[in-house]
Amino acid sequence: MDIDEIRSDTPGCASVAHLNNAGAALPPRPVIDAVTEHFALESTIGGYEAADRNAAAVQHFYDAVAGLIGAHADEIAYVENATRAWDMAFYAIPFTNGDRILTTTSEYSSNAIAYQQMAATKGVSVEVVPDEPNGTISLDALEAELVKGGVRLVSLNHIPTHNGLVHPVAEVGRLCREHGVLYLLDACQSVGQLTVDVNDIGCDLLSATGRKFLRGPRGTGFLYVRRGVVRTLEPPFLDLQAATWNAPDGFEMRQDAVRFETWERYVAGQIGLGVAADYASALGMPAIEKRVLGLARTLREALAVRPGVTVLDKGVRPSGIVTFTVDGHEPFAIKAAAREHGVNVNVTSPISHGYDPHVVPSAVRASVHYYNTENEIDRLLSVLPGTA
Repeated sequence: MDIDEIRSDTPGCASVAHLNNAGAALPPRPVIDAVTEHFALESTIGGYEAADRNAAAVQHFYDAVAGLIGAHADEIAYVENATRAWDMAFYAIPFTNGDRILTTTSEYSSNAIAYQQMAATKGVSVEVVPDEPNGTISLDALEAELVKGGVRLVSLNHIPTHNGLVHPVAEVGRLCREHGVLYLLDACQSVGQLTVDVNDIGCDLLSATGRKFLRGPRGTGFLYVRRGVVRTLEPPFLDLQAATWNAPDGFEMRQDAVRFETWERYVAGQIGLGVAADYASALGMPAIEKRVLGLARTLREALAVRPGVTVLDKGVRPSGIVTFTVDGHEPFAIKAAAREHGVNVNVTSPISHGYDPHVVPSAVRASVHYYNTENEIDRLLSVLPGTA
C-alpha cells in the first residue's frame, strides 16, 4: 500500500493524528467529492432532479457494497445508520412467546435494549452465552444451548467496541446452520477493517455503518439480508419504497432487501457510501486488514511496557481497536489532553456493555486505520501521562 498517496488522498491527515476510527474515520477525497458534488447539484437543479441525473451512481451503491462483502446486489438495503439497519432486521423477525434469543456478554447495550423490549412485549427469553477465558463467545456453550432447542435467533457483534477482540463469527455461523437458527451479525466495527464475507461467515442478516472503518459519510449504513430469508421477515414499517400499494386496500412487499428501505434518504450519502465501498475494494481488504492489525499490534506492544498502563484487549485475534487505562489518570482527561496535541482518541464506558461482568469503569480507546502511521502512534504515546 502506498501510504503517502493514501494520506495525501485524505485531507484530515494534514491536521490531526486520527486514532478514533472506531468512532468515525476520516473520509478519502473521492468520498468527499462524491457527497459534495451531489449536494451542490441538488442546490442548483433540485433534489429530485439531482437524484434522477445521478441515478446510476445511486444504483451503483448496491453493487459496490455487495461486492465488498460477497453478497448479491438484491441482498443489500441502504439504511441511514447501523443502528436502524440492525433494528429493521431485528424487529422484522416473527418472534412468538417462548422463543429464545442467544447473545454474548460483549453485546452493545443498544441491541440489548431491543432484546429486553421484545422480552417484555412478546415473551421471549434473552440468554447470554458465557465467554471463553479469552473473552470470545464459548462455542461449546453456544452449541449446548442450540441443542436444547427453542432458539429463534443468535445475535452478536463481530467486534465489540470496548475490548478489541474478534468473535469467531464463521464458527458461530456453522453452528447456526447446523441447527437451523437465524443468525444476525452486528458488523459495524468490522466492515472496512477486516475481510468480511457473508458466505464464509454464514450469517442471515448483517448490519453495518458508513462512518467507521468503511470511511463513508456519517448518516449512512446498510443491511444485508440473505435471499433465502428475506421473504420470511416483515419490516416493522413500510412505505412506497418497501412495498407497492394495490388500491383500494392492499399492498405487496418487495421481494428483495429493498423491503427494508424507506423512500426518503440521504442520496448524497448513498452515493458516497458506494464510493467508499469501491475505495476499500480497490485497495483490497486483505491488505487493509494486514495494515490495520499490524499498527494495532505496534501500539499494544508499546503500551504494554509503559509503567502504569494496562492494556485491556482480549481475544485470540485482536482487531484495530486498542483499549487501555493509565493508573491515576481518568480516561476522559487523557482524551482531552491528547486532543489538545492534535491526537484523536475516544473513551469507552460500561453503560454501552451492560452484559459484560468484567468491563472497567472507563478506558481510553485508540482505533487505528491503514492511513495512520507509526509516527502518529508515537505522538499518542508521547502525550500520555508520565511519558512527556
